[in-house]
Amino acid sequence: MLPVLLDLKFFKIYTFGVFLVLAFFWGSFLLWKNIRLTSHREDEIFDGVFLSLIGGLFTARLVYVLLNFKEFGFDVIKFILINGYPGLSLYGGLLGGVGTLFLYAMLKKMKFTELVDYFVSPLFLAIAFGKLGSFFSGAEVATKTKLFLAVKYVGFDGFRHLTALYEALVFFFAAYLSYRVLFEIRKERYTHGFLLPIFMWFFSFNYFVFDKLKEHRLLLLGYSFNKMVSMILLLTASFYFVYYFRSLIKHYGQKAFKKIHLGSKGKTGKG
Repeated sequence: MLPVLLDLKFFKIYTFGVFLVLAFFWGSFLLWKNIRLTSHREDEIFDGVFLSLIGGLFTARLVYVLLNFKEFGFDVIKFILINGYPGLSLYGGLLGGVGTLFLYAMLKKMKFTELVDYFVSPLFLAIAFGKLGSFFSGAEVATKTKLFLAVKYVGFDGFRHLTALYEALVFFFAAYLSYRVLFEIRKERYTHGFLLPIFMWFFSFNYFVFDKLKEHRLLLLGYSFNKMVSMILLLTASFYFVYYFRSLIKHYGQKAFKKIHLGSKGKTGKG
């Protein structure tokens, strides 16, 4: 693990910071490519992006502070000094970011369900780069393992899982898939807003599966906050897909039933 990418004595370049810059750059670039497919003005969209970043950062910090209220209390200084008292909730950040974008879309009289589809693949890509940064910098420490796929974290004993790297790979795949689905939406094969439950499913699946492999977790009433929220969102998104594709599922279910039924008749006739 390499927390500091370059140490010039008088100035340090941190690995995680470099990957955050890459996340913002590539996420913004992909969003720009997506927006060029629409009639939306680029300056209005990126105004919404910056406002969403501010809203997301505020709620990410707020949720973390509320879940660790014993440590922070009502001390506003601790809330502001994120370097001295680090900690953010990614779920809190997503809630604030999406909520701010929704309010901005209402203010600008844009259809949120149409707009959000163009944000999903850039967001997946940005999170993937962020997870890569967490892995290479050692910002997210994983639990111990005896598997041959393991690394050592600075300041921690034993070999540990490559959890952040696994998450990054899932998010890169999700970015690719959502980018392809965007064009299917533009061809009207799926409804506008369809990428939002896809984002919800992949994000919650990732956190639900890999949460147990993380050393430090946000707790609520003694249980992992991220895992509980992930389970709720994962089930919600899964039920949505079952409902959305209900006619298709019913069609293939009937075909399968007919094949089984005809097959059993044939076996009975041979006897």
